[in-house]
Amino acid sequence: MRSDIADKPAMPWKATDSMKERVNFVLEWERRWDEAQGGAVEMAELCRKDGVARPTGYAWVKRFREAGFDLRAIEEKSRRPLTNPHSISREIEDFVVQARKAMPRRGPRKLRKILLERHPEIEWPSTSSMGNILQRRGLCRLKKKRKHAPPATQPFASTAAPNDTWCIDFKGKFRLQDGNWCHVLTLLDADTRYLLRAEPMLDPTGDNVERVLDSAFQEFGLPKAMRSDNGPPFASTGAGRLSKLSVWWLRLGITLERIEPGKPQQNGRLERCHLTLEEAVTPAAENLIEQRRAIDEWRRDYNEERPHEALGDVSPALVYRRSPRRYPRKLLKPEPPAWREACDVDRHGCIRWRKQKIFVTSALSGEIVELERTGEWTWEIRFLNLVIAELDERKIDRGIVMKRRPQLAEV
Repeated sequence: MRSDIADKPAMPWKATDSMKERVNFVLEWERRWDEAQGGAVEMAELCRKDGVARPTGYAWVKRFREAGFDLRAIEEKSRRPLTNPHSISREIEDFVVQARKAMPRRGPRKLRKILLERHPEIEWPSTSSMGNILQRRGLCRLKKKRKHAPPATQPFASTAAPNDTWCIDFKGKFRLQDGNWCHVLTLLDADTRYLLRAEPMLDPTGDNVERVLDSAFQEFGLPKAMRSDNGPPFASTGAGRLSKLSVWWLRLGITLERIEPGKPQQNGRLERCHLTLEEAVTPAAENLIEQRRAIDEWRRDYNEERPHEALGDVSPALVYRRSPRRYPRKLLKPEPPAWREACDVDRHGCIRWRKQKIFVTSALSGEIVELERTGEWTWEIRFLNLVIAELDERKIDRGIVMKRRPQLAEV
């Protein structure tokens, strides 16, 4: 052996193999104790050699001797206190578990809110503690929080009262057990998150949507604005992106709000509702009637029982109020002033202007549009207070120029 290595002092052991070094320490003490035939052992020199504090060395040897020279006595002991005055009792844990089994759709936060309302005399554990209890019992799986970039724009103003804005959309279609595809139309009040309608249907046409909305308008009144995506039957590719349904909304005095293409987060409140709606459609029912029953029961629970974090953990039914704008009401009709020209839209969606037949959009068939001069040769085409297209007299044979983003005109 090289002398420079042999002369090096002994180094303290690595933390990853501390138990092995403890065993070596007490066994070396035992060997020296046997050599001394029960006499004194130089603990200071032994501790310096192994890099152990003398109080620690004495403590290990004492535990080793008291256990009858059993090496298990020097294992690392838990520093956890024997008693904890803040621990959750077994009875409370069992109560939380029973509540979770009775309400399997409720997470720890909503579960705690419900238990506080039903049993205010009990001191319930915190939300995180409830989550730990459910996780230990195998009733809850913690989800990792995903990082999201903040949105760059906010195209719509925040709502301040019920019925300021209603959000409408179809949940993604799914197949029923009888083989038919099912589409669920959802209608949500943006301010209170109250789910006005969740109606499954086999054919998502404008007529079917209008029947559902007619029922909702009669029950809850009219909103100030309706927010939707750019797909049918809420919008079209024609002038003003108008459809028969959106023309009806305009004539009822409802402002159109359309999210940008490919940005469902602009209608995020309804998208979040669709995520919860999966509970009622998974697995799918036997047929449309059974699916409607399941969704109706889920909607009642969503509106009246389920606490909502954005509402201060109360249910939407406690904060929603019916709209003061009554329905049915007289439909609005364009009344063009003297400086504008009015044209009737025929059943094919065309107007006759300057002895020319010009196609506008079939969604406005039977309605009246207005034309207002904006330049020497240019005109704006409006329906009510919405600018839907432009017209150039020099290129009248080419038809209208559609607005990419229909805008509200100044009155």
